[in-house]
Amino acid sequence: MEWSIQDIARSAGTTSRTLRHYGQLGLLPPSRVGSNGYRYYDQSSLVRLQRILLLRELGLSLPMISEVLDGQRDTAAALRTHLKLLEQERQRIGRQIESVRTTLRKTEEGEELMAAEVFDGFDHTKYEQEVTERWGKETYQRGDRWWRGLGEDGRKAHLDEQAEIATGLAGAAAAGRDPGDEEVQAIVARHYEWVVEGWQGRRPTAEQFRGLGEMYVQDERFAANYEKFGTGVTEFIRDAMAVYADRRL
Repeated sequence: MEWSIQDIARSAGTTSRTLRHYGQLGLLPPSRVGSNGYRYYDQSSLVRLQRILLLRELGLSLPMISEVLDGQRDTAAALRTHLKLLEQERQRIGRQIESVRTTLRKTEEGEELMAAEVFDGFDHTKYEQEVTERWGKETYQRGDRWWRGLGEDGRKAHLDEQAEIATGLAGAAAAGRDPGDEEVQAIVARHYEWVVEGWQGRRPTAEQFRGLGEMYVQDERFAANYEKFGTGVTEFIRDAMAVYADRRL
């Protein structure tokens, strides 16, 4: 039995574009390409896609996923590992739910909050391995120290600023504005300074800033974060960032 790329995308809750991208990277080649050029996938492809999506949920980059899949020939053993990790994640989410319930109850009843209860189950270090492998342990440690040093109010302010920037760019995209429009570029300038803050004062070069915009589109986690502000927003932000890099960096 086999399925078309549209069938697989619909069932997996993803897009045909994403599946084609996986195929171009060698992550998910189709089991057959029809005479009409359509891609078809068999049962082994379904299992492989499930493994890819599970690894994405765990925060692994596509190059890292490729290495994992190439190194794990025993599909059953790999799935048992996935299952164990998912069960651990379910436990962590369960702790988060209970943490929020406790916070809500104590807030409503005027009871004193305890930090250990409020943050139980929350883990900001979940991307440590990926950051370390991409940019080095020193980069992760520096970012971790910065994030911890912000404090609760500082972290909230940083995330609120990002949401305001994304909302402004989404509005510009919805209005059909050109990415090079001066008002759009003014918002991108805010985004650049937001990135500088996140990079602990280091200022991205033109190449780095353009690359960051490309990563927003190519990495599904970033894309999903921006697409919630509107369809096509991620590509608009990437294009606006490229213009900013060309003009000002």
